Amino acid sequence: MSERLSVTETSLSRRKMLLATGATGLSAFAGCSTGGTPSDTESEPTESTEATTVAAHSSPDLEKWIDEVPRPGVAEPTGTKDGHPYYEIEMSEVEQKLHSDLPPTTVYGYGGQFPGPTIEAERGEPVSVRWQNDLPDEHLLPVDTTVHSDMVPYDTTGVRTVTHLHGGNVEAESDGHAGAWFTSDFEETGPEFEKQDYYYANEQPSATLWYHDHAVGITRLNVYAGLAGFYLLRDDHERSLGLPDGENEIPLVLQDRSFNEDGSLFYPSAVSEDRGGDDSLPDPSIVPEFYGDVPVVNGKAWPRLSVDPERYRLRLLNGSNSRYYNLELLEYDEASGETGGAGPSFVQIGNDGGLLSEPVTVDGRLEIGAGQRADVVVDFGDYAGETLLLHNDAPSLYRGTPEKSEETKPLPEIMLVDVADEADGEGAGTVPDALTTVPELPLEDVERHRHLTLAPGTDEYGRTKHLLGNREQSKGYTLDDPVTEEPELGTTEIWSLANNTSMSHPMHLHLVHFQVLGRQSLRDYEPSEDGVDPDALESPAPYELGWNDVVSVDPAEVVHLIVHFGEYEGLFNDQTGEYMWHCHMIEHEDYDMMRPFNVLPSSEGESDDE
Repeated sequence: MSERLSVTETSLSRRKMLLATGATGLSAFAGCSTGGTPSDTESEPTESTEATTVAAHSSPDLEKWIDEVPRPGVAEPTGTKDGHPYYEIEMSEVEQKLHSDLPPTTVYGYGGQFPGPTIEAERGEPVSVRWQNDLPDEHLLPVDTTVHSDMVPYDTTGVRTVTHLHGGNVEAESDGHAGAWFTSDFEETGPEFEKQDYYYANEQPSATLWYHDHAVGITRLNVYAGLAGFYLLRDDHERSLGLPDGENEIPLVLQDRSFNEDGSLFYPSAVSEDRGGDDSLPDPSIVPEFYGDVPVVNGKAWPRLSVDPERYRLRLLNGSNSRYYNLELLEYDEASGETGGAGPSFVQIGNDGGLLSEPVTVDGRLEIGAGQRADVVVDFGDYAGETLLLHNDAPSLYRGTPEKSEETKPLPEIMLVDVADEADGEGAGTVPDALTTVPELPLEDVERHRHLTLAPGTDEYGRTKHLLGNREQSKGYTLDDPVTEEPELGTTEIWSLANNTSMSHPMHLHLVHFQVLGRQSLRDYEPSEDGVDPDALESPAPYELGWNDVVSVDPAEVVHLIVHFGEYEGLFNDQTGEYMWHCHMIEHEDYDMMRPFNVLPSSEGESDDE
């Protein structure tokens, strides 16, 4: 029997290191600012702050813990295409009760529901999906037409959408490129639009994937309005492990929202004064980040989850726009509202790209940034008849440290868990000591080292505008600048992400899954030198091992990734074309922390004449 890994000080050690170097550590590149803009500093909102800002708004005082967490429905194929399942899933405006004490809320839903129906797919069996846009002519939320105004036709009638299968190793034409948007019935389409029916090969490890909107300039609005859902990829190996399944497997998407008194969604149309806002900014204006004051799990506000005293598999997804979660289950006295000691631990069995090689017991809190997934097993067997609280201690403006900071919108209470007095006797699965084999990407195969920056900036109005750059232009490029990163199919690269801003960023790469080599302080990083010494890096946390598609990069930190483009030891598949890499804080992604990369065909075997 192998000994399970335990995460205790591992998740804090790099944060302690960053505290020592400071959030404004030495710049990785000459001429690149190390701190954030003045609007990165938090303070209490003043009386003159407009009610349209997130700092000034408060949701109605709702009674907590009265609605049960729903389980998203499962999508059914509408037919077949080329011999494999074919889905038609419409995006439409619907009314849905998000809390018993609220009137129905107008949301955008896939398949008539928020979150959308779960697509259950089988590894190695392709599916095709037509994401049908049936949304109205006018957007539900305030649209800032100054965001990418030179690339987006804001005078187009209809809400622009395009769906991205997050974590999907898919062809470029079906990836949901930000510029591949379309309006109702495909009446208007974006410059990157290529096809109506998307094709997902499913040639990758079983994993918790998810789908969500990705339209340029309004992704934050479309996802906030409700356009997101689970995509679970399964295989026979995973089923053979005997993990909790059926009623004991629960996908949970964690989100934060704010509401108006009439039950409608509140989304700010102005920047708070404490984040640099004033009357000179456009109205409506994009905001630096969004933090809601109400937890929403699977589309229910302030919910509770009923479980038996058994093992459960919880597929956790951070589907929030900007918020980080740092989660722990605590004993809870509902009568007094007070928390007690620690509850059951999370045993993490998988992350973004699928199963870990062995389970990881998280002794303490589980960090999960926007877009990340954590596949965990929780044993409630010792807590029969008790109530637990899913507690979050991550501050709004997350900086990767355990230290408290001033809050914009704290959200410590996420969900209540009621453990029944006794189990139903059917059993609930096991957690084996070995889960799968994850091949290691060897450093000796690396052909290119890319030095990439996360850079602070501002626009012509003085608003925060985070950017992505590289060694040649460390202060960053805009979304529509020419492609600068062009890996070749079949090659392995190191991507070193250097964070020169004053906040953490969950960075996402489309198409590929990567492995985390480790971290180091920005002041110890030399971007003029290629290659890394793993022994000189802080090792990745055990729950970051395996395949990832999102990684958190904290202030004054460099995270080194090893990435293979194409099939590797029977995993994934060969694809070429243009994809995106970006911060998954969606306000940042929209403006302007997103860049294209282009996977080129392999040059191996080409002659000098070609």
